[in-house]
Amino acid sequence: MTKEELTYASAGVDRDLRSRAKKGLERLEETYIHSKGGILHLPYGNLKPTFDPNVYQDHKIEGVGTKVLLAQLADKYDTIGIDGAAMAVMDIVRSGARPDSIADNIDAERSDSYLVDEWTKGLVEAAHRAEVPIVDGEIADVAALVRGVKEGKAHHIVCSCVGYVNSDKIIYGKYLKPGDPILGLRSSGLRSNGISLVRKTLFAEWGGYYKDPFERIDELDGELILETLKPTDIYSREVLAVNEKFPIRAAVHITGDAHMKFDRLQNHNPNIGFEFNDLRPHPIFPFIQKTASKLGKSISNLEMARTFNLGDGFDIVVDREYEDGVLDCLERMDVEAWRVGLVNDSGRITAVYNGEELLLK
Repeated sequence: MTKEELTYASAGVDRDLRSRAKKGLERLEETYIHSKGGILHLPYGNLKPTFDPNVYQDHKIEGVGTKVLLAQLADKYDTIGIDGAAMAVMDIVRSGARPDSIADNIDAERSDSYLVDEWTKGLVEAAHRAEVPIVDGEIADVAALVRGVKEGKAHHIVCSCVGYVNSDKIIYGKYLKPGDPILGLRSSGLRSNGISLVRKTLFAEWGGYYKDPFERIDELDGELILETLKPTDIYSREVLAVNEKFPIRAAVHITGDAHMKFDRLQNHNPNIGFEFNDLRPHPIFPFIQKTASKLGKSISNLEMARTFNLGDGFDIVVDREYEDGVLDCLERMDVEAWRVGLVNDSGRITAVYNGEELLLK
């Protein structure tokens, strides 16, 4: 009997629908006429010129998504703010920009003083890690809009980040060539992506296997819910330090759609492909697949590789001659990094996971 397959789409996130919907964002380009000069188009966003012709501004906004539901399930709110700020900060770093400031918005069921204090603990910790100030914020009581796992504690967090980059330090994401190494920086685990599939597989609250979210899992060396709540990592100082010493050709934040995000680099590098042949997944990833089997269902290797980071949270592409120097630089800053893959001329994105070679895109 064929097992029902669990997918990101069946968990509520339809990639194809999202892709079609995002085409509506192209209308925003008509506003570029209000810029101080020409907008610089990069693979993962756009830079805006400033009054200084040698300096560009980057501006990103990101949310935490349904990971806030895990915080509510655990009744633990002191780390979820790290995720919100980290996602925005690391999106800024992709262009080579140095984060300058953060602003946040929290939509809450109720502005409970304890919750606000816990939320801001995470935001402040993230700001310290990224070495940037939080210059503004808003908390709105919108009970009619948000509903959560525990009454009165529903919330949603969004953070924006502004950064600046000198023209000679911009990471353009161009001029990639076969043989360029892809260097992955170790992720903290799930980070803030694929959580809808995680919830529906692991936790009975959403139809998953485990009724007790705090059950201790030996192979995870801790309580299940706390493993899934590990906050998103922030490598801004380290990546920018590398960019000062070595020319980075491309930088990719491994978030939604995981390594499929490299397809945007293909738009700027015709006929270029990517192979990921040394993924180093944390124990949580095979555990998710094993738990799906306990439900009498399955998650394919392909779905895993298209949904989760599988071990690296931020990737950089450099010329082969700089590989050892970059890895040594990161090691000296206590960042675990390795060659996770290579640029090739296949025009495809492939990955090896669980011994299976997969065509991601």
